Amino acid sequence: MQRHSTPSQGFTLIEVMITVVIVGILAAVALPQYKNYVTRGKIPDATSALAAKQVRLEQFYQDNRTYVGAADCRNDSTTSLFFTFSCSASSATAYTLQAVGKDTMAGFTYTVNQSNAKTSTIVSPASSSWIASSTSCWITKTGGAC
Repeated sequence: MQRHSTPSQGFTLIEVMITVVIVGILAAVALPQYKNYVTRGKIPDATSALAAKQVRLEQFYQDNRTYVGAADCRNDSTTSLFFTFSCSASSATAYTLQAVGKDTMAGFTYTVNQSNAKTSTIVSPASSSWIASSTSCWITKTGGAC
């Protein structure tokens, strides 16, 4: 009588547990970093649109000697998926453009005025690593870095 020995197949419970622990550690490190990366990628949606609107407002001022009535000084919720834009022309020579985050960018607010003074305010519900404010620049990185 011949006996055929078959090699054991499959994984032991300890091998599966070690694999699960390694995947868990990688996920705990990678997911927050990825989330910050995605958020950082959405910020130029606000800053570039504000800069473009600012240029068009200055062109309007050159032609009309006033900011009042400028097309770019209207509320705009359709240009961006992540920000709503607004403008207040408080006088013929002053304006403030603002981008307020919506959906996944809620809590982010960027502003710029006729003097090119840029400000940022990031509050909850934004991730705690982003919460900060600046009166001199647009925050583009965690921890309040510009």
